[in-house]
Amino acid sequence: MYRIIIACTVATATTTHAHAAPDKSAFNLFNPTPRELWRDLSADRPDATESPCTVDAGAIQLELSFFEYAYDSHNDDANAVETWTIGADTNVKFGLLHNMDIQFITSLYSEERSEPDAGPTSTLSGFSDLTVRLKVNFWGNEGGKTALGLLPFITIPTGTSLSTDKVAGGIALPFSWLISEQLNLGLMAEIDLIYDDGEDNYDVGFLHTAVLGFEIIGPLGGYVEYVGNAVSDGDYEASFSTGLTHGVTENLILDVGMLVGLTRASDDFTVFTGMTIRF
Repeated sequence: MYRIIIACTVATATTTHAHAAPDKSAFNLFNPTPRELWRDLSADRPDATESPCTVDAGAIQLELSFFEYAYDSHNDDANAVETWTIGADTNVKFGLLHNMDIQFITSLYSEERSEPDAGPTSTLSGFSDLTVRLKVNFWGNEGGKTALGLLPFITIPTGTSLSTDKVAGGIALPFSWLISEQLNLGLMAEIDLIYDDGEDNYDVGFLHTAVLGFEIIGPLGGYVEYVGNAVSDGDYEASFSTGLTHGVTENLILDVGMLVGLTRASDDFTVFTGMTIRF
């Protein structure tokens, strides 16, 4: 039987047998970790709080959103904005070392429809910019009460109609604490460098999250999360998120979730579903 909890030391789809952590320091992308030594599956979705754990060396992990729908009735430039995204934030991970992986993130297709107070509805569609991330785990990769990671990233413009046409980036510090076998706390602080089209300059954002992941029954788990984002020269964005995860096997997890805006600057609500699979 597999159980689902969010984050690193309570990784998703994990068996309950305890064992001593093996030494994996000799493994890398070209000398892969044997499958029987793979750690429990740990995903960065569906919550916004990233996991401190990395993909085992030589393994490939795909975190895919089937679809995502967002609605915002308080957009600055329009009466309402709806966004439909297929393959939102598709994340392909490659294990480089026993404590390091590289990740490539993009949205395969997104359609953004704006309904202004006056004038015709406008629609933009295409794929998004490409984000490249490097995750390093400091401790807790193989289990334990706590885990800490570092996640620098850069976003490269793709030139599509949805592209910002500007390079952006940032760095995140994810942390997890195994409170009990059924409950885990995840925390993350992130600094972002964001391009502001209106001001034609860069703003600094501070993203901060807190998530509680918990076992419900058997392979079914859930989470509740607070997501806050403070941007220089902008309004504070705050949201509440919740969702469910289901461990189909030790290498496959399905998920569904929703996010509700708590401040005017946030989207009113977002719903999404997806999966994580490891090869």
